Amino acid sequence: MPEWLAQRAKISPDRLALTWGPGERWTYKDLSIRVEATSRRLRMAGLHPGDRLGLLAWNSAAVVQTIHAVTRMGLVLVPLNARLTAAELRRQVVHASISALVYDEANEKIAGSLLASREAVRDMPLGQLTEIDTELGPTAEPDRLDPSALHTIVFTSGTTGSPKGVMLSAGNHLWSAIGSCLNLGLSSDDRWLLCLPLFHVGGLAVLYRSVIYGTAVVLQESFDPVAANRAIDEEGVTVGSVVGTMLRRMLRERHERPYPPTVRCLLVGGGPVPSSLLHACQRLRLPAVQTYGLTEAASQVATERPGEALRPRGSVGRPLFPTEIRIEGQDGAPLPAGKEGEIAVRGPTVSAGYYNQPEESRHLLRGGWLHTGDLGRLDREGYLYVVGRRDNTIVSGGENVNLEEVEDVLNSHPQVADAGAVGLPHPAWGEVVGVGVVVADGASIDIDDLMEFCRSHLAPYKLPKSLHILPELPRNALGKLSRAALREILVQESPP
Repeated sequence: MPEWLAQRAKISPDRLALTWGPGERWTYKDLSIRVEATSRRLRMAGLHPGDRLGLLAWNSAAVVQTIHAVTRMGLVLVPLNARLTAAELRRQVVHASISALVYDEANEKIAGSLLASREAVRDMPLGQLTEIDTELGPTAEPDRLDPSALHTIVFTSGTTGSPKGVMLSAGNHLWSAIGSCLNLGLSSDDRWLLCLPLFHVGGLAVLYRSVIYGTAVVLQESFDPVAANRAIDEEGVTVGSVVGTMLRRMLRERHERPYPPTVRCLLVGGGPVPSSLLHACQRLRLPAVQTYGLTEAASQVATERPGEALRPRGSVGRPLFPTEIRIEGQDGAPLPAGKEGEIAVRGPTVSAGYYNQPEESRHLLRGGWLHTGDLGRLDREGYLYVVGRRDNTIVSGGENVNLEEVEDVLNSHPQVADAGAVGLPHPAWGEVVGVGVVVADGASIDIDDLMEFCRSHLAPYKLPKSLHILPELPRNALGKLSRAALREILVQESPP
C-alpha cells in the first residue's frame, strides 16, 4: 500500500493535519515536506528499512514529524516511555536491538546514559533531526508499506529481565483505524484531541488513524484538564481519547458548565468507568463512551457507539469490525452468553506476538486467539462486560503497572526475604500499588530506606503507595502468591 502521509498529501494537501501551541498549524502538505526532510537525515545517518529507531521524547510537533518519517523510511518505531528510569529503559533498548536513539532536550541526560552503555546506537537529538534544510539532496520516493511487515514495537509494562515488546504491523494499525471509523463515524471536519503520550499505543493510534482519515490532530504536550477543556471549547475538537482519571479531572475543572454540541464523542479507557462519572458526563452534555483495548490488539477491541453510554449499563460496547471476541473457560472452550471467563480476541488488529519472545507469544496466541488474561462476559446481544483485569497488572491513573516487576525490585533488596504487590483502590487514580514485605531472618528494614531503594529502580507511578511489614505472605501449596488474600490483608493494614 502507499505510505500513508505521502498519499494523504497528494489527495488533500491543503487539509489541516496538526495544530499545537498558540496558533501553530500544519496542513498535510506542510507535514509531508517536513517529514521528507527528516527522512533524508535518517538516510544520511545510514539507517535502512527494517532498522529499529528508539524514540524517547514527550509529545511535540517534532515527535509527530519523526514518527511519520520512520514510517516513510520503512524503519521500525520503538517508542520509549519517558517516565521510566534509566535501568528500565536500558532493558528495552537492549531487548529491541535499536540502531538509533532519537531524544528531545528534556530527555537528553537519560539518553546520554543509555548511549554510553550501547556503543552501536546512533545519537540523534530530536531538534537536529527535524530541522528543515533544502541542501540535503533530492527527494526520494517514499517506501511502500507492506501490511504484514513489522511496523512498530510498543512495550507493555516491561518486566524485569523480560520486557514485552508487542510487534504491530502496518496492517494492524490500518485495521484499527478502519474499525474505529466504522464504529464512531467520520466527519471531514473532525479534530481529535491528542493528550495521551505518543509512547503509548493509544496515542499512536490517534496519530495513525488521523492521517488515514485525513482529519486533524489537536496535539498537547501532556494532559492538563484546563487545556483539554479549552481545546474542546475553542479549537474545534470533535473527538478525543482519555482515561478515567483524566475525565474526572476535566469534569472537576469544568464545574457545571456544559460542553459544546460540536464534540461528537470522548473515548474513555484505562479501566472501568464508574456510572456516577458517566452520569456527570450526560448532565454536562459530554458524549463519553467506554472502550476496552490493549497494546496487543493495536488499541481498541470493543467500544460503545456514540449515544450508547449507560445502555446497557456497565458494558464497554460491542467488538469493532472485523474483530471477534469470545469468552473462554479454564479448558479453553468457548462459554455461552452470560458466563464469565477469559476474554479472547481474534482479527486483523491482533499482534503477531512479542518481539524475540517465542514462548510468551505462543502462550498469548493459543489456538488462533489472543488471550488477554482479562476476565469478562458477553451478553446475548454481543455487548462485552469487563469484570476483572490480569492479576499481575493494574491500571493506575491510566498507566499499566506490572506487579511482578515491583516484586522483583523489592526482592532484590538484600534485607527482603519475600515481597508481594497488589492493586489497592484509590479515589483519584483508580488503583495504586500496595506491598507486603517479609524481612529476612536477622535483618531489619527502615521503610523510608526501602522506599528510596524503590525510587532508584521504578518510575514514580509504579512506586508503592502502601508498604507494610508482614510475618509471611499468603501462598498456596504450590507457593503461588494469593493476591486476593494479600489485598484483604493490606486493606485492613492501611488507614481508611
